[in-house]
Amino acid sequence: MYKFPTSFSSMSHAMTLQPVMIIQAFSFKNEKDRLFGYRTKVARNANMEKLRNGYLFPEISRLELEHIEKYPNAKLISLGIGDTTEPVPEIIASSMANYAHALSTADGYSGYGPEQGNKALREAIVKAFYKDLQIKDTEVFVSDGAQCDITRLQLLLGSRVTIAVQDPSFPAYIDSSVIIGQAGDEGGSGRYGSIEYMKCGPENNFFPDLATTSRTDVIFFCSPNNPTGHAATREQLELLVKFARDNGSIIIFDSAYSSYVQDDNCPRSIFEIPGSRQVAIEISSFSKFAGFTGVRLGWTVVPDELLYLNGFPVIHDFNRIVSTCFNGASNVAQAGGLACLSSQGFKAVNSLVDYYMENANILGEALSSVGLQVFGGANAPYIWVHFPGSNSWDVCKDILEKTHIITVPGSGFGPSGEEFLRISAFGHRECILEAAARLKTLFL
Repeated sequence: MYKFPTSFSSMSHAMTLQPVMIIQAFSFKNEKDRLFGYRTKVARNANMEKLRNGYLFPEISRLELEHIEKYPNAKLISLGIGDTTEPVPEIIASSMANYAHALSTADGYSGYGPEQGNKALREAIVKAFYKDLQIKDTEVFVSDGAQCDITRLQLLLGSRVTIAVQDPSFPAYIDSSVIIGQAGDEGGSGRYGSIEYMKCGPENNFFPDLATTSRTDVIFFCSPNNPTGHAATREQLELLVKFARDNGSIIIFDSAYSSYVQDDNCPRSIFEIPGSRQVAIEISSFSKFAGFTGVRLGWTVVPDELLYLNGFPVIHDFNRIVSTCFNGASNVAQAGGLACLSSQGFKAVNSLVDYYMENANILGEALSSVGLQVFGGANAPYIWVHFPGSNSWDVCKDILEKTHIITVPGSGFGPSGEEFLRISAFGHRECILEAAARLKTLFL
């Protein structure tokens, strides 16, 4: 029987409490630092070696665990990872519970469903989010979340396409590009050589200068943007669609935060823009507007008119990817999704959106009142705060040390995120008010 090294001999309790730290304990610092002597003859995927450090949000979790260990009696407030905090509305939770209970009966049991999703849910998604936009339910693919669909789309597109991303942007676009082999090598500036970084900052109203942007096959674009909280205007998205059409590119439009848009001049879907059906795919999610971060439910829209260079419809290939790599979203989760989109359920989830937007207003006002330059928060549940001349990781750690508040350093979202922090408005109201008071005291 193999015996663990001495340092791992009494880890059962620690493994329960601190899984992230344990995973790190088993990580290899380099090729010589191995726990086990035997090696297979299988080479490591070279693309995995190109990934920078760990994925951003587990790194934030590690920072949080270390702080708890250092200050076990402190009241830690997490405004870092964008995880929802308020309970799923009762009407929605009851629908899932009833569906799950029915699985114990002969009449209520169901096995595999269509890989593309429950037809009633696909129809409800069209009615709720794409009314009058010519989207058909057969163009909607229900999934276990937008982030999973990002990876499925990367698998669909393959390693030879070129990509562009907003800078800063959600890390999964870049990391999935690295893993599949699209990104090239990392330069010293934190950029990968084969990725087109479209700078989006205050100086250009958080929208890229398309006149200086190189042509790529695929453009990842998130609006409202995570992390900056900026929602692109109709005029900006019209420019983006024209740019894609002129270059023959495909836009992958991430609308996971669309329910938070308050400004009528900021479209909630790329398909509100004429001509987008020929150049765009849209991914979205129940996670942030319905509190389904743990339930896992999302969708992707692939229009029939979106064609490859050879005229073959992209939707047919995506259907094959879904049918091959995915057995469909949980039937229980889909029952919850249907409840979300009922008249009563939709009203309930919109009240959650209002709650988090009020949180964002509280945080934004508190930070602005002490002279900090604050962006976001008007159409998204994220505050993007500028600390000129600073290292964002240093600011993040300093705030944590002095206020016991977790935030996310902007550089984790791309090189242009340096000097910024992302602060999440997901949280219980009493925690948000306490965090606002602590931050005001720190910066006064």
